[in-house]
Amino acid sequence: MLKQRIYQVLGAASLALAVGACKTPELVVKNESRNVPASYSTATAATSLDSANTARVQWKQFFTDPNLQGLIETALQNNQELNITLQEIEIAKNEIRARQGEYLPFVSLGARADVEKVGRYTLQGATEEQVQIKEDRRTPDPLTNFQLGAFATWEVDIWHKLRNAKKAAAIRYLATVEGKNFMVTNLIAEIANSYYELLAYDNQLAIVKQNIGIQSNALELVKLQKESARATELAVKRFEAQVEHTRALQFKLQQSILETENKLNYLAGRYPQPVARNTQSFNDLLPATIQAGSPAQLLANRPDIRQAEQQLAAAKIDVQVARANFYPSLGLSGGVGLAAFTPGLLVSTPQSMLYALGADLAGPLFNRNGIKAAYYTANAAQTQAAYQYEKTVLNAYVEVSNQVASIGNLAKSYDAKAKEVAALNQSVDISNSLFRYARADYTEVLFTQRDALESKFDLIETRMQQLNASVNVYRALGGGWQ
Repeated sequence: MLKQRIYQVLGAASLALAVGACKTPELVVKNESRNVPASYSTATAATSLDSANTARVQWKQFFTDPNLQGLIETALQNNQELNITLQEIEIAKNEIRARQGEYLPFVSLGARADVEKVGRYTLQGATEEQVQIKEDRRTPDPLTNFQLGAFATWEVDIWHKLRNAKKAAAIRYLATVEGKNFMVTNLIAEIANSYYELLAYDNQLAIVKQNIGIQSNALELVKLQKESARATELAVKRFEAQVEHTRALQFKLQQSILETENKLNYLAGRYPQPVARNTQSFNDLLPATIQAGSPAQLLANRPDIRQAEQQLAAAKIDVQVARANFYPSLGLSGGVGLAAFTPGLLVSTPQSMLYALGADLAGPLFNRNGIKAAYYTANAAQTQAAYQYEKTVLNAYVEVSNQVASIGNLAKSYDAKAKEVAALNQSVDISNSLFRYARADYTEVLFTQRDALESKFDLIETRMQQLNASVNVYRALGGGWQ
């Protein structure tokens, strides 16, 4: 009769849990868009849009300057931000280990000793008064207890909730690896851009020093002309002002060089020191020919896109984990060991043996707001991850499109600037000759020298922008982390 009653209670509980499970919200899956244009919106003579892709070129082959290679290698070893990211990967790896342990049985070994004194006029005390452990051996008072055994608990992963949680942790680990790759790509690009910027400053400084010499000679000439009444004090002061202006520009460039060197040292994870470089090679550097490939290749080459893809996959699994909380869970527990009043009796088997085995089935029935909230939050996070993925793909496409166009336009700009510099150099020589024979005004000399200096600066700046655009396309295509 009692057994039948127990079965009725268990049956009613199971029915209630089943009814509650039937009210589980429907599983929602947010499908992201993976459509990208067939080609980039711009193409230039400096780029090739066939199936070949510069992103697959290793950075040591893309950056051939040995000094730049040394900087990059040092940064990959010592950069603190990169090393912090590597520890985040270790944290994600440990999360996998923790999730994997949750769906395995928890087994523990333990020993226990305690003493208890109960009141004589209680049910337990009166019972122990009448019970003998052995013949002619009464129950000890106070009563001691010694136990030694193994105990286990295990949640049966019926709905794969725990396995899915472990799977999501594994995918997030892969996402952290892709995040590290993306950081490597950006770090290499930032070092290369700063290195080319440093070379540009060096060349601009050399031009400034050269112009200071030219302008100083012109100043001496106008002083001589003043002594011979062929020039005025106004002309002398204007030439002096130009020399001092150029000297001020020299100090400004020296500060920029110092700051750029310190930036490179910081990225390399070391304290300020001279940065090895070949300044003379700057004018011989040419932007590499870029093979942009097709936009669809960005999905496989860009680490940030791969990271967003992994995070989206993990978010989808999180929805399944949150949904499994609506279903009942089955837990098993058990233990086996030895127990006795004294340590000596622990080995008196089988009398001292103890064991236990139990199972429990439990699930949410009423007031499931917390579970619903977690489920809806997981759905929202999944949708958010899908939009983040689409945003990352769009951003990658725009970056490549902009930089590809930049390469072509900068090449045309450099050609025009080179012609401008050549013309202004001739103008400087002509204006100096005319001024020497009093056939040109001193203002013409000043303006011509100023324009020539600015044009040379612009030419170096344009070359630096060309090199930076080449680096930025390489980064935007997803190169550098291999």
